[in-house]
Amino acid sequence: MIHLIVFLPLLAAVIAGLGNRKFGGVVPKLLTTGALFASCLLSWPIFLGFLGGETPSYVAPVMSWIVSGEMDVSWGLRVDALTSVMLVVITSVSALVHLYSWGYMDEDPDQPRFFAYLSLFTFAMLMLVTADNLVQMFFGWEGVGLASYLLIGFWYKKPSANAAAIKAFVVNRVGDLGFMLGIFGVYLVFRTVSIPEVLAAAPGMSGSTIGFLGMRADTLTVLCLLLFVGAMGKSAQLGLHTWLPDAMEGPTPVSALIHAATMVTAGVFMVCRLSPLFEAAPVALGVVTAVGAATCLFAASVGLVQTDIKRVIAYSTCSQLGYMFFAAGVGAYGAAMFHLFTHAFFKALLFLGAGSVIHAMHHEQDMRFYGGLRKAIPLTFAAMLIGTLAITGVGLYGVGGFAGFYSKDAIIEASWASGWLGVSMVGMLVAFMTSFYSWRLMFLTFWGQPRWAASEHIQHALHDAHGHGHDQQAHPAGEDSGHTPSTHDAAQGHVPHGTGGYHPHESPWSMLAPLLVLSVGAIAAGFAFHHFFIEPEAGAEFWRSSIAFREHLMHEMHEVPLPVKLSATIAMLAGLALAWAMYIRSADAPARTADTFRVVYDFVLHKWYFDELYHLIFVRPAFALGRLFWHRGDEKTIDRFGPNGSAWVVQAGTRAAARLQTGHIYTYAFVMLIGLTAAVTWAIAG
Repeated sequence: MIHLIVFLPLLAAVIAGLGNRKFGGVVPKLLTTGALFASCLLSWPIFLGFLGGETPSYVAPVMSWIVSGEMDVSWGLRVDALTSVMLVVITSVSALVHLYSWGYMDEDPDQPRFFAYLSLFTFAMLMLVTADNLVQMFFGWEGVGLASYLLIGFWYKKPSANAAAIKAFVVNRVGDLGFMLGIFGVYLVFRTVSIPEVLAAAPGMSGSTIGFLGMRADTLTVLCLLLFVGAMGKSAQLGLHTWLPDAMEGPTPVSALIHAATMVTAGVFMVCRLSPLFEAAPVALGVVTAVGAATCLFAASVGLVQTDIKRVIAYSTCSQLGYMFFAAGVGAYGAAMFHLFTHAFFKALLFLGAGSVIHAMHHEQDMRFYGGLRKAIPLTFAAMLIGTLAITGVGLYGVGGFAGFYSKDAIIEASWASGWLGVSMVGMLVAFMTSFYSWRLMFLTFWGQPRWAASEHIQHALHDAHGHGHDQQAHPAGEDSGHTPSTHDAAQGHVPHGTGGYHPHESPWSMLAPLLVLSVGAIAAGFAFHHFFIEPEAGAEFWRSSIAFREHLMHEMHEVPLPVKLSATIAMLAGLALAWAMYIRSADAPARTADTFRVVYDFVLHKWYFDELYHLIFVRPAFALGRLFWHRGDEKTIDRFGPNGSAWVVQAGTRAAARLQTGHIYTYAFVMLIGLTAAVTWAIAG
């Protein structure tokens, strides 16, 4: 069964990709979507079997892969509780994204290529989470990086999409260098890359040291920090986060599949998979906690002022990943995986809901050109509302709530119980920010007066309707024309009102059906499964040996003071109240706030100036070095003394030889006489 789950998407990707348009537009979509739904249907029984304690962990062999000296790497598919969680997350979201793409990508001429890329990504992600050794995990790790590059740059005629794809590829290579060094170090220390063998031997290496960067350092700390660098790149943690928001240049289904529910969680999965190794390196766990908390705070603050609907959700993703990492850092691996599980449902719902809004607004992504959409697209509004209730953690202590209520609260409580009080308070603050920017998105999009008339995309749609022949392919699938209205205030303010004759339309059912399914997950995933993920006895039984489950921490988590238990709910209500006051009650409040706190506003609007800093430190010197090698090294040295120099010598010699060829007999006779005289002289002298 596990072989079918993993390899069906690969088979579908190969057929759809190689066949491309030869099979028409429907067959590749039908093949890839059918393969993903089949994998999904096969994955859920495995997950439910582990929940019921009926399925034992096992490894399904595939083939012998690498044999070199002492290293023997076999290709096997590990199935345990941790794998089962990732299987249902990956295949469920991917299957729904495939179905959603039938409607969203309906007008794109390259649909077979798009669906082939989606299935290729799913295969690579499945290889990553079923890996039984670090080399196989790295294979899947790089595979999802390749597929991400292809999907972000899918509209390759769009310069911003190409730039975003390159940025994602380069930034992830930085993280992957650390991951590779970590794998090399693990093999050097343990003489194996088998994950079970490494984890079993890890406690015995506590206290040992290894040479690194010219000094002696704790072995396991060095290895875990190097591996965590890889996780930082793949999961967009602070420092290596800059690629994630730009990746929104890809089609919205890509954002939902890769940058909300699956690929960006690979780093969290890796830390949890290797949790026994990290447990033996408390310093590395402290770094994981600090980086996760910093990322959580950074991304939430930037999300407060974004005006592109997809970028708000992208920074929200970055922030929620920070929650997962600092949960793992404090030892609450079950809570980290629980939030990964619930986040997949409500974040995919929000991204696909945003895609439905963009579809209704003729691919306009700026929320300042929305307003009053709840009556025009009621089903999309309902789905987005459910996603917002889930991500903000709406619920009542002792009664229940939406998915995020269970998982986010568990992380805050676990960090408090573990003694990381500062990190727990950061989690509370970010819960407030999350509520504010999530409800801000809802109010700007679905409430207030329509502000569509000022949108270039809407004007283009009106021109199309009146037969002016506007070419929609000028901006492939129309996602981002580069139009940037004034950002004087954080949201709306001075944009003209009125519809301009444009009427938003609800999305087709191929797009709405996935929203309905994900809505069920956003509502019920927390209530239905929290018992197995984070309750002490049930959690210990479910996770068994797949992660380092701290049962005592889960007990202590339930004993934290009542104000801590209520903190996330209070933060959610405060964020909702502030968003209502600023965007419903007083429409000019955002502009006044931005003017009052101009320095702070500019700081977060420019994303803490990370892009500018990296441009100054890395990009400009790299271009300067490239120009140096190009002009002085290549043109003025290699070309001058190499091919150009050789060509000059040949040309000069040719000109000199040409002068001797006068065509006059007396000239040739004179030269022969000189030669004869020289020969006689040499003979006499000799």
